[in-house]
Amino acid sequence: QVQLVESGGGLVQAGGSLRLSCAASESIGNINEMGWYRQTPAKSREWVATISWSGRPNYADSVKGRFTISRDNAKNTVYLHMNSLKAEDTAVYYCRVVADRIQYWGQGTQVTVSS
Repeated sequence: QVQLVESGGGLVQAGGSLRLSCAASESIGNINEMGWYRQTPAKSREWVATISWSGRPNYADSVKGRFTISRDNAKNTVYLHMNSLKAEDTAVYYCRVVADRIQYWGQGTQVTVSS
């Protein structure tokens, strides 16, 4: 059974940093794309960043210059380094992995930024 295990969320003050991790089980197959989304009670889930198998990243305008997505292909793991956090970054963050044209979602991890 494929699993995505997220970690790294928490409470941080505005201006601080956090690193999220998402590890996919070995049985997931051939990974194409890995990425992060976030959701608040007031908004639908929104895209944050993705990274291709070759390592090319893309970012939403709202996080560009502050967040960095990276991946370790040997570990089937994607990271989201979040710097200069703002109160509006508060959300549940979900990783998404596309493997063999099937998408998988993590369980979500809460990030709370206090102003």
